[in-house]
Amino acid sequence: MSLLEAPPRVDPDSMSRQEYLKASPPMFGPAWMDRLTRVHVAVVPAIFVPAILVFAVLALREIAWWETLLLIGAGYVVWTLTEYWLHRLVFHFEPDHPVGARLHWMIHGVHHDHPNDPLRLVMPPSASLPLAAIFALLFQALLPFAQACALSAGFFAGYLAYDMLHYYVHHRRPKGPIGRRLRELHMRHHFQDHDRGYGVSAPWWDRVFGTAPIDRREP
Repeated sequence: MSLLEAPPRVDPDSMSRQEYLKASPPMFGPAWMDRLTRVHVAVVPAIFVPAILVFAVLALREIAWWETLLLIGAGYVVWTLTEYWLHRLVFHFEPDHPVGARLHWMIHGVHHDHPNDPLRLVMPPSASLPLAAIFALLFQALLPFAQACALSAGFFAGYLAYDMLHYYVHHRRPKGPIGRRLRELHMRHHFQDHDRGYGVSAPWWDRVFGTAPIDRREP
């Protein structure tokens, strides 16, 4: 079987809707490769919390604490924009070619088909670590070392918050008004209109760029 050849998908008629939403179909034929597409939620903080601390410490060794904090904040803002545009332009780009369609399903389509699969709600290290390295190297190319480290700390803190929030809104029912609103907006993206609501942890960018979910209760 080719790596881009699709394994058999789950038949929605063979199970209940809830079972289908929680299903975890194979993404690759070889079992060892398919295991790389699944990850427990605890793996993400185990990797990125130490990385964030290392970047912050490296920054504080060379620049003032206030400058570090400002750059961490800037890194968070850069993450929120990256989250929005990556979701909108890359995750929801649906090419017509069969290979492109297959790649789209692997990147994001599987999550929309099975949004309650607990092992595919956060990005696996096989994808997150190469992407993290690319962004960290990009920041190093654009800024002095310490400033780039502070920006990286904020960027990866934003990513960590996004992944944890994404898992939370799919698997828990928030009690507070902010959590309930974030869950509502993301569920509308999944079940009402997937061409709106691209900002999971930063929904204000949907307001800025005109893609906010439409409340059907509004007149």
